[in-house]
Amino acid sequence: MTPTTVLVLYYSRGGRTAALARQAARGVESAGAVARVRTVPPVTAAIAGELPAVPADGPPYAELADLKEADALLLGSPTRFGNMAAPLKHFLDSTSELWLSGQLADKPAGVFTSSSSAHGGQESTLLSMQLPLLHHGMLIVGVPYTEPALFETRTGGSPYGATHVAAPWNTALSAEESTVARALGARVARIAQALARAS
Repeated sequence: MTPTTVLVLYYSRGGRTAALARQAARGVESAGAVARVRTVPPVTAAIAGELPAVPADGPPYAELADLKEADALLLGSPTRFGNMAAPLKHFLDSTSELWLSGQLADKPAGVFTSSSSAHGGQESTLLSMQLPLLHHGMLIVGVPYTEPALFETRTGGSPYGATHVAAPWNTALSAEESTVARALGARVARIAQALARAS
């Protein structure tokens, strides 16, 4: 049987969302699935259309084929005024052909974000990131309260998805933030695996 593949797709400027992506990918792999990590370029670079396949550092830039081929999705962005960052939205806006053909329907998906303050719009960002995924017919996966880290965290982490508070006093992911991100990744992978077995 072909291994389940989860696309971990994110945009990051300061590295905190990238750190969440790495933890989510670890969760995917702990469940026995394959994590395919991808990023997106700044909007100005994307519009110019002169991008190398791989940025100077970090994972390759995502292509529509990555979404089409994956069995599930983990989507991450820093919070921008309570919404996802423009580069990630720009990429999602290019997925009409996948929507028209229903390529993402019935695939599980989870979301994650980081913000510079505890009340910087994390939950609205997570919810707004879910909207295009719902339009694609994806199955939204959150973090249930059976995960003890949701009760223990003093920084990021929510039932809507994994989060990080990128404040000066929290310069790296806390143990609980990392745990929630791994739990989200593992849960998305397990659900994708269960759906594959049932089909």
